[in-house]
Amino acid sequence: MERFRADGFDEFVAARWSALLHVARLLTGGDRQRAEDLVQEALVKLWFAWPKVAEQAPEAYVRQVLVRMAARSARRRWWGERPVGKLPDRPGPGDVSAAVAERSRLEAALALLPPRQRAAVVLRYCEDLPESQVAQALGCPVGTARSHASRGVARLRQILSDSVRPVG
Repeated sequence: MERFRADGFDEFVAARWSALLHVARLLTGGDRQRAEDLVQEALVKLWFAWPKVAEQAPEAYVRQVLVRMAARSARRRWWGERPVGKLPDRPGPGDVSAAVAERSRLEAALALLPPRQRAAVVLRYCEDLPESQVAQALGCPVGTARSHASRGVARLRQILSDSVRPVG
């Protein structure tokens, strides 16, 4: 039984880890540690369901688990301490590129969205999934998923336009 479960699972994880981490990071508003925990927990759930979903759509299954776990996690008030061994160095004047700054700005704006809107926007526009798959991952009708995505994008535009300040 264990050998059957392992067939293909390791290859799937190796091939899709970075993409799943990217989705989880966007779902958690840019928190890399929470995103890594989210992906690991989702992959544990996939391991137990692997015999059933291996031949069908394991990525869709994991994506749906990620969305649900991120929404559940967002409702928590406290995630525990986040200890660090060493405080990070301050970036030097030439360290930060425009792309990294823009991505950080987008992640911060995503973090301000409600969890279901954030999930709809990430799945629809970052993962480029069709509305039907977004609705399936969210567990709602297509119209509701479309509404979440539309409202999320509108709110993102508002947040991002408010954060732009004229120079001078």
